[in-house]
Amino acid sequence: MSGLAIFGITGRMGQALVRALGETGSAGLRLTGAIASAGSRRLGQDAAAEGAPTGVTVTSDVAVALEGAAVAVDFSLAGCVASNALACAQAGVPLLVCATGFDEGTRAQLAQAAAVIPILIAPNTSVGVAVVADLVARATRALGTDYDVEVSEAHHRMKRDAPSGTALALGEAVAGARGRSLAEVAVFDRHGRLEPRGTGEIGFAVVRAGDIVGEHTVSFAVAGERVEITHRATDRAVFARGALRAAEWLAGRPPGLYRMADVLGPDLA
Repeated sequence: MSGLAIFGITGRMGQALVRALGETGSAGLRLTGAIASAGSRRLGQDAAAEGAPTGVTVTSDVAVALEGAAVAVDFSLAGCVASNALACAQAGVPLLVCATGFDEGTRAQLAQAAAVIPILIAPNTSVGVAVVADLVARATRALGTDYDVEVSEAHHRMKRDAPSGTALALGEAVAGARGRSLAEVAVFDRHGRLEPRGTGEIGFAVVRAGDIVGEHTVSFAVAGERVEITHRATDRAVFARGALRAAEWLAGRPPGLYRMADVLGPDLA
């Protein structure tokens, strides 16, 4: 089995990955590195916060955690992504980036690191979400430009970035299918706007409340008709299983930038 290092081991998704590794056992991966921030209260403790111990100790020493790893998964914070990618590039360890909300500067640094190691950027590792993104692109091309498009999403109250990385990716699927960049057509705030909706805009609506795991809907609306494509996650295990599938696929790939559609094969756009 190949070694796996996890950035953000103490977070919701870090622990979901630990549980998924314990459940599957046959995923082809075993935990070898558990990384948290230098100020974490869990440093020196077992990677599993509950349940059966993993035998792997939480550390803030990235170089040590990457020893023996065939691939790493990053579920940390946006501000840590660039430095984590640099550490992986120096260690020659492929990286699956699942953290969201990072800026264009970080994206550029990921592209530089991808010249050395394979990097898969996945704002959402659910197989279902990857299929939804493909359906959204297909629907956009089929429906044409007469339909207004709105992307709505809901997550738990502790989620930091808004809109979510998944919502932005779905918006990019629409914009790309229309031959535009999302930056050209995205509308994130209509407060105070007195003019009607502009042609070709892609609007975003955000909910942050309670313990919502994740809900995303892309609506295509025209006079007399509305088409909606929705994905609802009720258990973080779906993201963990998808991340393990993607990480196992990424190990051993040549340097470059990849996405979840690459993992799932040529049937997805």
